Amino acid sequence: MTDPYAIQPSELDQLPDRDPEETAEWQASLDAVTKAAGPHRAAYLMRRTLERAEGNGVALPKLLETDYVNTIPTAAEPSAPGDEALERRITAWNRWNAAAMVTRGAKHGVGGHIATFASAAWLYETGFNHFFKGKEADGSGDQLYIQGHASPGIYARAFLDGRLTEAHLDNFRQEAGGNGLPSYPHPRRLPWLWEFPTVSMGLGPLSAIYQARFNRYLTARGIKDVSESHVWAFLGDGEMDEPESTAALALASREGLDNLTFVINCNLQRLDGPVRANFKIVQELEAQFRGAGWNVIKSLWGNAWDELFQLDTTGALVRRLREVPDAQVQTYQTRGAAYIREDFFGTDPALVELAKLLSDDKILECFHLSRGGHEANKVYAAYKAAVEHKGGPTVILAQTVKGHTLGEGFASKNANHQMKKLSTDEFKQMRDLLELPIKDSDFIDGVVPYGHPGADSPEVRYLQERRAALGGPAPARRTHALAPLPSASEKAFASFDKGSGSQNVATTMAFVRLVKDLVRDKETGKRWVPIVPDEARTFGMESLFPSLGIYSPKGQTYEPVDRDQLMYYKEAKNGQILNEGITEAGSMADFIAASTSYATHGEAMIPFYIFYSMFGWQRTADQMWQLGDQLGRGFLVGATAGRTTLTGEGLQHADGHSPVIAATNPAALSYDPAFAYEVAAIVKDGLRRMYGEAAPGEDSNVFYYLTVYNEPIPQPAKPAGLGIDEGIVKGLYRFNTAESAGLSPAANAARIQLLGSGTAIHWALKAQQLLAEEWGVAADVWSATSWTELRRDALDADAALLRGEERVPYVRQALQGAEGPVLAVSDYMRQVPDQIAQWVEQDWSSLGADGFGLSDTRDAARRYFGVDAESIVVAALAQLARRGEVKATAVKEARERYGL
Repeated sequence: MTDPYAIQPSELDQLPDRDPEETAEWQASLDAVTKAAGPHRAAYLMRRTLERAEGNGVALPKLLETDYVNTIPTAAEPSAPGDEALERRITAWNRWNAAAMVTRGAKHGVGGHIATFASAAWLYETGFNHFFKGKEADGSGDQLYIQGHASPGIYARAFLDGRLTEAHLDNFRQEAGGNGLPSYPHPRRLPWLWEFPTVSMGLGPLSAIYQARFNRYLTARGIKDVSESHVWAFLGDGEMDEPESTAALALASREGLDNLTFVINCNLQRLDGPVRANFKIVQELEAQFRGAGWNVIKSLWGNAWDELFQLDTTGALVRRLREVPDAQVQTYQTRGAAYIREDFFGTDPALVELAKLLSDDKILECFHLSRGGHEANKVYAAYKAAVEHKGGPTVILAQTVKGHTLGEGFASKNANHQMKKLSTDEFKQMRDLLELPIKDSDFIDGVVPYGHPGADSPEVRYLQERRAALGGPAPARRTHALAPLPSASEKAFASFDKGSGSQNVATTMAFVRLVKDLVRDKETGKRWVPIVPDEARTFGMESLFPSLGIYSPKGQTYEPVDRDQLMYYKEAKNGQILNEGITEAGSMADFIAASTSYATHGEAMIPFYIFYSMFGWQRTADQMWQLGDQLGRGFLVGATAGRTTLTGEGLQHADGHSPVIAATNPAALSYDPAFAYEVAAIVKDGLRRMYGEAAPGEDSNVFYYLTVYNEPIPQPAKPAGLGIDEGIVKGLYRFNTAESAGLSPAANAARIQLLGSGTAIHWALKAQQLLAEEWGVAADVWSATSWTELRRDALDADAALLRGEERVPYVRQALQGAEGPVLAVSDYMRQVPDQIAQWVEQDWSSLGADGFGLSDTRDAARRYFGVDAESIVVAALAQLARRGEVKATAVKEARERYGL
């Protein structure tokens, strides 16, 4: 069989050998070593040679895997500062209280996770004691992405620090009554503690990379120097299976983000069992990260293993560690010394001899307890090497035991992720192991007590002194008392009020033009963060390239092919545009970092992310939920919106449901504007609410979702009259009546109210004309800028009624006295306008583009879905016929006339 990895003759032809004799000598030497000392020795020599070559800067492919040992040898470990004995006691208290909190909560059936923090305790404690910078120095500090399932340990530390009380801990996962703690890191639920929501797995690592990148962006643009901030992301080895976890590794290395460290807790277990039962997850991750250009530090074995490695004079121990699969390592954790002697050491004569030098206690200490992630000196060495590394990001692969210190019933058991409590006896065993001064009599009625050494104890004083030296408590979120941003020039918004005359302008282009004006504003222009996933030209944004520049840490090292053109492709170190390439997930991560900069860094930024609407909420809705949790502010813009406006693109590009998904997000204010002046009014209100003076009772921690269209249409002037802007923002206003449209209906003409959103209003206006001229029906046309906001207002009114307060929903107020039935139409599925049906007093019916999209012209697609002007006419006549206001024959006649 041909060796697939052998160099083939065709490859040799392309690799000319200037000295074949020297090459033959090297090959012969390798053959001789293999024959005399065996393939393991040959592999060892090749490894060391490749490592030396890499260290000397020889241009060779990187060595993607190293031996299954610690990257930092014991002899090279720096001495950890501080008082390790005190740190050990602090960690013991935190382990206890984390387990106690979850166990006490289990009595109420609220669950929780114990085993994750038990495995990762030293990974957090070492950081809190020596590395993680707080916000009290420069307002930014470090950014900590805490692994969601480890939250009980973070709460336990905040309790020891005096930031939480026993009452808080007893309300873990019980928030409805107030004074509760959310299950995981949720800034919206606990906004003074948590900064970053991470428990939707995979989003934490993705967001951490883009946060580190955004930190560089802020510094490069002169907004704020945050070069001293470091981003730490704590992840699980099982979490790395999520595609988002590794989606942006290349970006981090490409841009040299040495302000970023991943700490992957390699306890070898995921929720149901081993992460890589038949393989080795650490080696797989090492190869993956090295291949992506990351600095990799492995901290696998604790101090007890040092003696074993010194006794391993043949390399047999290291070879055996490389070949044992992870599931078998977990089995060793639960078996006795005799089993380990036979199964691990008994496979090689050299290991048999080595095992004779070891006591059973020594074997059990190594295989049951001693891991690199459980020992302060090993973790400190890894962290110090990470923060000192320059030129690229670092990942630390720390091996731990899931359920460590929780007793034999927990450690390395497949089911430990689902185990929510310890028994009293297990707590007493844990107490003895951790040497905590908790008496048996403290267990009252079988309830495990919380433990605290006292506010003035050496442990608490030490903890607080260390945090003070590092810049204050962490994690911590600060809502800075920022002055409202100055209002942009009224001229930028008012320019849309007069319409476009005979010029055809799509609302996408109107939005881009508005932004071009706003970024020129002397006060706030620099705070706009345009984000686009490699579709700027699609949306007509290429004119922003030379004026704003595309952010790149390298600037522009080449001459662009279109340099002689006015709108050339310009990259710059201080560029304002974030053009992310083809990654909606990366663009959303950018948006989240920018939209929360007001809290993370005390600098309000105004991001807008413009994207194909179909590939926003459908593709990245989980991140949009994360955005709401993180209290982000900004503008999401779904361009090429609607099911029928994107001609010819077909099923997967035809968006008929984004507003449905957006409506599920409480923080999203979803708008479907029809006209340019509506876009301007909504953006103006968004700037006021999110960055200016919010009205009493308004939540500033929201984000706006605008759908804009690529269909060029003459933009009308804003109608005269009071309350138009209020109606635009609240979601509904009357655009015209049959009379104001100059259609002169008969005095006794049947009348209908046509409600349209987005591009659908243009079909409604055409239908208004057809109804008047061909059927003698008077129609008034309303612009429904936000079905969702109308519904939310109505729901609030319903809730007020339950409290005994009288409040009429805005939609009912707006339509009060409007004659005839209501027919609503949109370029989305009928479910979108039907959101408000129950609060409309008039007879209700709707039209929409339900089903899959298809490729065709706009007119053909609208006829197919039954939402074009002629279809609206037939639906309106049918509705009036049911009420006896037009003849029933008119419906059939209209269908035949229009070919429906």
